[in-house]
Amino acid sequence: MTSLLIIGLFLFLSLWLGIKARKGKDMDLEQWAVGGRGFGTIFVFVLLAGETYTTFTFLGGSGMSYGVGGPAMFILVYGALANIIGYWVLPRIWKYAKENRLVSQPDYFASKFNSKGLGLLVTIVSVAAMIPYLVMQLKGLGIIVSEASYGRIPPSTAVWVSMATIVIYVMISGIHGSAWTAVIKDIMILGVVLFLGLYLPFHYYGGIQEMFQNIESAKPGFLVLPSEGMSPSWFLSTIVLLSLGFYMYPHAFSSLYSAKNANAIRKNVGMMPLYSLIIVFVFFVGFAAILQVPGLTGENVDLALFRLSLQTFDPWVVGLIGAAGLLTALVPGSMMLMSISTLLAKNVFKELAPSADDRKVMMVAKWFVPIVGLIAVWFTLYGTNTIASLIIIGSSLITQLTPSVFLSLSKKPYLTTQGSIAGIVVGIIIISYLTFTNTTIGSLFPSLPQVLKDINIGLIALMINVLVSLSVSNIQKAMMDKGKVSGNYQAS
Repeated sequence: MTSLLIIGLFLFLSLWLGIKARKGKDMDLEQWAVGGRGFGTIFVFVLLAGETYTTFTFLGGSGMSYGVGGPAMFILVYGALANIIGYWVLPRIWKYAKENRLVSQPDYFASKFNSKGLGLLVTIVSVAAMIPYLVMQLKGLGIIVSEASYGRIPPSTAVWVSMATIVIYVMISGIHGSAWTAVIKDIMILGVVLFLGLYLPFHYYGGIQEMFQNIESAKPGFLVLPSEGMSPSWFLSTIVLLSLGFYMYPHAFSSLYSAKNANAIRKNVGMMPLYSLIIVFVFFVGFAAILQVPGLTGENVDLALFRLSLQTFDPWVVGLIGAAGLLTALVPGSMMLMSISTLLAKNVFKELAPSADDRKVMMVAKWFVPIVGLIAVWFTLYGTNTIASLIIIGSSLITQLTPSVFLSLSKKPYLTTQGSIAGIVVGIIIISYLTFTNTTIGSLFPSLPQVLKDINIGLIALMINVLVSLSVSNIQKAMMDKGKVSGNYQAS
């Protein structure tokens, strides 16, 4: 019962902080969704870290290092690369959003390309990409609470109770509730992960080097990239794909819009790779579990961290670990839930009811929160994907928006509206078909060299996206210059 009481205490604390965050604020749409664009460096940092380092970091990272070994290192690399890209790209997006008072991610596309149709398309793509990401948080949350309560609470109950908590404070406080909860989450996750990552290797093996030596003796070659499958070409292509899509999610745009100034953003993305170092300690936990809790396969690899913790620590320590894990799901889950609801209200409802004012749109966004929450719970309870696979699916979809963002940053755009739409649609069709049919480059072209077969198919879809969008844009511009067609390719 001790571990359960500690988890319950932190769940109540999250709810209390989330509700209290509303105090003294006139909660209009801009305040609810992007914090009135008044967050300084600290709050922007905890929001970006809160949505970036999630149950995937806590369970997926340890589970993947346990399950596949060396290839799990892609998790550590792509975040650092993404922040290098973000240092140059994100301040320009923030500046444009502030000047045009944008609230949601699709607003950027609709405004930049002067196309409500493109904004609607981006809304659909973003929701489709966000659902797997939100499901990942809930799936991880169910595992965390069930394991940390020694099985007293089934994962389904944990998911329902936690979703109810998120829904309440998101509806009341919006992004402010997420920001205050994220402060506690960052403190907890840093302390717990650093402790586990250092204690477990020394406790069971006598040191980190000794741990790796034992693993290599028991499973030769497990700590390096294989020659097929998760090979070097898969590793590199996955890093490129995920780093490009890292900040394309709607909740990332919400955090970005909430910044007080561009300098707060630069400081954050400059510091974020240091925060990524905690993933190393998550890996240490997964590696430590390989020989101590053998036999976990499939979805059960995500249990590695807790199975090892349960056999190592007293219930009160397990409770603190469970509380930290709970927060890694609540914070990004609340941001995702709010972002999906905001863009459905702002970019779907508002288009269907153009006379609705901001207060009406905000009320609709709030009532979308429980609806989206119920949909996410359904997918969580009846889905079968592991945490690591869910993030790759979502990232493959959302990354298809990257070319349109990057090629719209300059004053003179490289893409037309039609070119952007064509590229996104083609990329999404390819990703959807290949995902649902489990098709790989190797199965399509079995005679290719292995180095090409193993390239992440999402990156291939992204390259075709760029090719199509540029081709359609250039053809349309040429025809417009000749006066054969009308159109718009001057971005705002």
